[in-house]
Amino acid sequence: MMIPRTLFSSDHETFRDTVRKFLENEAVPFNEEWEQQGVVPKDVWLKAGEQGFLCPMVSEEYGGIGADFLYSVVINEEISKLGLTGIGWGLHTEIVAPYIEHNGSEVLKQKYLPKMVTGEMIGAIAMTEPGAGSDLQGVKTTAIKDGDHYVLNGSKTFITNGQNADIVIVVAKTDPTKGAKGISLFVVETDSEGFEKGKNLKKVGMKAQDTSELFFQDVRVPAENLLGEEGMGFIYLMKELPQERLGISVGGLAMAESALAHTIEYVKERKAFGKPIAGFQNTQFKIAEMHTKLEVARAYVDRCLELHLKKELDIPTAAAGKYYITDLQCEVIDECLQLHGGYGYMWEYPIARMFADSRVQRIYGGTNEIMKGIIAKAVLAD
Repeated sequence: MMIPRTLFSSDHETFRDTVRKFLENEAVPFNEEWEQQGVVPKDVWLKAGEQGFLCPMVSEEYGGIGADFLYSVVINEEISKLGLTGIGWGLHTEIVAPYIEHNGSEVLKQKYLPKMVTGEMIGAIAMTEPGAGSDLQGVKTTAIKDGDHYVLNGSKTFITNGQNADIVIVVAKTDPTKGAKGISLFVVETDSEGFEKGKNLKKVGMKAQDTSELFFQDVRVPAENLLGEEGMGFIYLMKELPQERLGISVGGLAMAESALAHTIEYVKERKAFGKPIAGFQNTQFKIAEMHTKLEVARAYVDRCLELHLKKELDIPTAAAGKYYITDLQCEVIDECLQLHGGYGYMWEYPIARMFADSRVQRIYGGTNEIMKGIIAKAVLAD
């Protein structure tokens, strides 16, 4: 019993099969090893590039196939279903590449996008600072013009793909005396002099994901690596954030659905007091509640995807999805772990990993408290 999804064509579903098989062969068997290493090897990125799994939305003139956003959705969903949270393709594909393609000069597009498509270059974005998380206007990192370069100083933290990254979009103040109007974006190559990658941070979950501190000490960035216009960075960020938050919703919902599927299978097999756990009314009610909530959430997310494909998804609607879905994701996975009993707390069970991995969803992409503020401002302005 499930409301059918109507978004995807047969081509999308064929692509989904290809993605799933690739992940089952090239990722699932090695995930535990990656968790121990704290990073997904770069050769996996190159293999993904060969299959067309990186930046499929990028225009053909820059090496992509100009695919619609749903191809990225398919990849996101399949990664999330399998709990492969170390794979940072989504950020690379749905966040970093669009900033460059939408705001970069022709020189920057030709220089970076083709190598992002092949996996030769891995992208990251550096917004968060030790003293400024969701408050992007509070960034302290500066980029001061000096001839035909900008001199970059400051630090960032919690940067996804931070160890693997070859290029980083850095949010910096070109005019420290201004708030939002003083923010600009730069594409910075990680082998630049004065650029230092800090330690790979140890996290509660997402253990295979390389998440790093980044430090900039008098890093000279060519002026041509400015994305768009100086002082327009905050506006560019606001334009791209709905897609980022929609991506978080897509992945969060897919993982929650997968958690429920694992749990349904488990409660049918596991016995207590002489009968399957699924035979108890409490289990049945919990499964019914979670199924219904996820079905309602699916309708919302798919509608957001429809709006986004028509370029009609606004900031408050994306924020509502991000906050609601990630809260629901944590609620459902917690309930699923409870139905697993003690086994649910064992790392070898997928539900334990999902429990650890899901918690950060309510924090990154803007905390859920920030999302509620965005929603309230929009609703009260009507």
